[in-house]
Amino acid sequence: MKKIFTAQSIDAAKQMAVAEFQADIEKINFSILEEPKKGLFGKIKGEAKVEAEYIPTKPDIAVKYIKDIINAIGIDNVDFDVVETENGCEIEIRGQEFEDIIDKKGDLLDSLQYLSSLVSNKVDREYFRITIDCNGFRAKRKEQLEQLAIKIANNVKKNGRSTALEPMNPYERRIIHAAVSEIEGVTSKSKGEDPYRKVIISSTEKRKFNDRNRRNDPRSEEHTSELQSPLNLVCRLLLEKK
Repeated sequence: MKKIFTAQSIDAAKQMAVAEFQADIEKINFSILEEPKKGLFGKIKGEAKVEAEYIPTKPDIAVKYIKDIINAIGIDNVDFDVVETENGCEIEIRGQEFEDIIDKKGDLLDSLQYLSSLVSNKVDREYFRITIDCNGFRAKRKEQLEQLAIKIANNVKKNGRSTALEPMNPYERRIIHAAVSEIEGVTSKSKGEDPYRKVIISSTEKRKFNDRNRRNDPRSEEHTSELQSPLNLVCRLLLEKK
């Protein structure tokens, strides 16, 4: 992305490029084509002309995409912290107003994470993993899932009935599996196809129980929750703001 900017001074021209590309000035390469000249009595004649080139990185593309969606929802007061990892980056969204619209499961974060990954990975074929968080939501969600896994596992140990949790993404399923693996007398497995794939917690001790009650149990293996696709969720939020 390359463009020429003209202004009264070189600094002013550079700031025009920053505003145009919506990028930090350090990430833009500048070439000075013309400088204002001093005329008689020190008066400035002419204008500064600067060629600016900006090549956005995958984190830049992801942040811009996320920011545009959040702004479209009607939220402007957000900041982004980006930490690059070995094969991707972690993007922390900071803003109370945005945090307030995140549901308890974090479906909005997951949707933005999925969609921004698709957009940024169009640049080349090398996969770039993007993880999105907001004000430490992921850590709090992890703790909730661990507590849920312990509670359900203990119930399974008592009644001997296998219990299916609601559909979860791979990251959340791993948290459940890890928590269950620490508890004796129970085991866990994943069943189904994404996005309806879920974790089933079972007792390792065989017990007899009423199969009729099992079928009526809302947490039994036959129970399936309705899910929204990432794109549908984001579109719904945008429509609600119109």
